[in-house]
Amino acid sequence: MDLTLALRAFVRTVERGSMTAAARDLAVSQPAVSKHLRNLEAHVGARLLERSARLVRTTPQGQRLYEVAQPALGAIDAALEDSRREAGVIEGRIRLHVPSCIGSRHIHPIVNDFQAAHPGVSMELVLEDRVIDLVHEDFDLAVRYGRPEARNVIVRRIGFIRRFLVAAPSYLARIGGLDDPRRLSEVDVIMASAIPAPSDTLSLQHEDGELSVSVSPVLRTNNAQVLVASLCDGRGVGPVQHPLVADALAEGRLVRVLPDYSIRSTEAFLAYPSVRYMRPVIRAFTDFAITRLRAVDGISGTA
Repeated sequence: MDLTLALRAFVRTVERGSMTAAARDLAVSQPAVSKHLRNLEAHVGARLLERSARLVRTTPQGQRLYEVAQPALGAIDAALEDSRREAGVIEGRIRLHVPSCIGSRHIHPIVNDFQAAHPGVSMELVLEDRVIDLVHEDFDLAVRYGRPEARNVIVRRIGFIRRFLVAAPSYLARIGGLDDPRRLSEVDVIMASAIPAPSDTLSLQHEDGELSVSVSPVLRTNNAQVLVASLCDGRGVGPVQHPLVADALAEGRLVRVLPDYSIRSTEAFLAYPSVRYMRPVIRAFTDFAITRLRAVDGISGTA
């Protein structure tokens, strides 16, 4: 029996709650994982997992083994990567989860440049707008909007992403301009589906305080490219993240609407599971990505 492989199969099964999911993560067959677990239980002379048709959970002995084995395997991986790094090599696998709005426009080029500098790094970049469990879903890093409340994550702040209202000059000409925020209830509004807006209300920040305006969106979308394209096509006014439209603003395809008002800035973080050692490749990518993201037009150190 290869004890290290058996322990890896055991740890991943505990974290995923499923031998099938563990097998998928480890790129082996489900029978292979099952064999590793049987051999490990025979080796320690105790039942480590309780299995049912829908659930796998640890026995008391299994939980104790997991709490020791999980950080030990992480330490071994980190030590191996440290040795390679001292030889001038950064390599390994990174599984990264990012909101789609910032992922395709800004994270993807960062990933490309990092891999160009470190060809031994393989990346899996998942772009979707939902909150994930880093450990259970086997992600190494995630970009999060808002400070994560979970206790099992370590975070590094990227900065505040500015947000405000924009529209195409053609749309503003069609409605005769827009200089009163209360008129937002009368015009076409395009919004991201992820924006929390009870009763379709926009909350605008002003030096005199906050103003809430009821709106009737003609389009809601969870795709940043669709959002920006719709605004550039003159379909309406919409709240956007500054980094998404910096080019369109510079080229005059979009202009800022109601410049004395803004949408509350979004605080962005890179999150890392605290139960794992930060492997050198993860540390290197984190440093690289944060430096690049803080230089993006529209991301600042203050709200």
